[in-house]
Amino acid sequence: MKRPSYAALALTTLIGLSGCANDPDPIDPRSDPRMSTPSSNGAATVDDTSMPPWPAPTDVSARAAAAGLDLGPMGTAEHYHPQLRIIIDGTDVPIPPNIGADPSTGAMSALHTHEGDGTLHIEADSVGEVFTLGQLFTQWGVALNRQQIGGARAKPGEQVQLTSNGAKVTGDPADLRLEPNQHIVLTLR
Repeated sequence: MKRPSYAALALTTLIGLSGCANDPDPIDPRSDPRMSTPSSNGAATVDDTSMPPWPAPTDVSARAAAAGLDLGPMGTAEHYHPQLRIIIDGTDVPIPPNIGADPSTGAMSALHTHEGDGTLHIEADSVGEVFTLGQLFTQWGVALNRQQIGGARAKPGEQVQLTSNGAKVTGDPADLRLEPNQHIVLTLR
């Protein structure tokens, strides 16, 4: 991977941080006991026990690697913004800024968040790269499967409900392919 110039890295840092500048009450994940951390073997773990809200992780590089992504400047070949909404027991769950983005360096994966409004940013190096909802959740450090979102688990006989642009999607929600102009809703009652 080609190393970015200092000027490009500085510009990327400014652009990345500008998306988060208006967050009135940022969470410091270093002081949040619910944050999962790298395991003893260095692999990033996912939190499958705590309830929302889930803050953005601090181990951004390990989480991006666990999701099959790397950190660097934003790509320019393809750029789009799916929207994600999570509803657990009738309550909207906030999606924090800086999933897949390291505010201290400005480095980001091609799939990341800037704002806390559910906007997912895809900024890929090449056209046609495939990104999934599971990659976002892996970077976030929050478990996602048919039976749970984080520590919120489906009742017997139920499962996590997923819609994409209003259409019900079956299967593992982590496998959902992210697309331009997509509105994704995850619901667990």
